[in-house]
Amino acid sequence: VFAVSGFLRVATGFDIGLSTKCVVIPKEMDMCHKIGYSEMRLPNLMGHTSMAEVILKSTTWQHLAHTDCHPHVRTFLCSLFAPICLDTFIHPCRSMCVAVRDSCAPVLACHGHPWPDSLDCDRFPADEDMCLASLTKEYKYLHKVLPKPACQTCPAVEEFFTHKTVLEVFCDSNFAVKVKLSKKRTVFGDQEYNIECQVEFITQGSLLPYETQSMIQKWLLINENCTQRMTPTYRPMVYLLVGNIEEGIILVNQVYRWQRRDSQLNLATQKWRYHKCL
Repeated sequence: VFAVSGFLRVATGFDIGLSTKCVVIPKEMDMCHKIGYSEMRLPNLMGHTSMAEVILKSTTWQHLAHTDCHPHVRTFLCSLFAPICLDTFIHPCRSMCVAVRDSCAPVLACHGHPWPDSLDCDRFPADEDMCLASLTKEYKYLHKVLPKPACQTCPAVEEFFTHKTVLEVFCDSNFAVKVKLSKKRTVFGDQEYNIECQVEFITQGSLLPYETQSMIQKWLLINENCTQRMTPTYRPMVYLLVGNIEEGIILVNQVYRWQRRDSQLNLATQKWRYHKCL
């Protein structure tokens, strides 16, 4: 939960005056739910004056928020799109903007978008002013640093293979995750994905199945062009994603199409338990 008081630098903000009002954060802005407050100021810090405009403009950013490209990406975006109802506007600090931009700009670039001028970090106050600051370094040591998914070239989908070749690939890999993908249209006409993951095996150190699951889901959101390619229709598709973790980066190297009658993949995953790699 985002505790506002812990982020504030004490100094003076600027008065909002009578021109703004408090409104409930709409259900369409799910990136700003469960962040520690439920009402926002309108107009917001992006200059949006109506709720319809806020919802429309924030949908572009919901996707970025779901990739968790930085621990503070939601805090940063929601402080601008859905600022908390206090008697002054609280901006994000410049340092928070820089940290989020440095982590999340590569994700935007992966989708073909530059970091926008409207979020130019120079427009935000320095850390000495009243603003939302990044969490302290101590916080990082209390939380496990997980490998990050990277923007990468999509591996070709393998459709013809034997269980022996799959086992050889498993031997050279850190993870294999079975993924069920489906897509639907949102009310705004764009596409949204439903991603269900089931971890088959992990050989990478101290990673837990749910952590690998979460990282693969983020990989599919960041590499949306790959996800699109794997969901040509609105019918659910099942794949086995196999890959490595190198220098803290998750890379998917092989993608196998898992069809219902596919005895070779079933055989490979069953034999893996007892398989001895050369």
